[in-house]
Amino acid sequence: QVQLVESGGGLVQAGGSLRLSCAASGSNVSINAMGWYRQAPGKRRELVAGITSAGYTNYADSVKGRFTISRDNAENTVYLQMNSLKPEDTAVYYCRADWKNYQSYSWGQGTQVTVSS
Repeated sequence: QVQLVESGGGLVQAGGSLRLSCAASGSNVSINAMGWYRQAPGKRRELVAGITSAGYTNYADSVKGRFTISRDNAENTVYLQMNSLKPEDTAVYYCRADWKNYQSYSWGQGTQVTVSS
């Protein structure tokens, strides 16, 4: 089993920056991909950015050029650097890890990001 602990959310003004972190723990588990999702009130959870163990990344169109995902494989930690934040980025951000050759996955507890206009 993989447990995920997120940190770094908060309140920021439009145009500001935040950095989210997600640390994964679990004995003898090889994590494949890690990613960040978000869910705004009344909306479905959506992928924000993902990164594989090989370093391949993908982003939602709405965050390209503003957000950067990175990963420390040795520490099983994934980061999301969010710049030029907009009010529409306000949501609960969830970390996800895929493991056991993508047959299993775990979610973090979520961290609130609020961007004021």
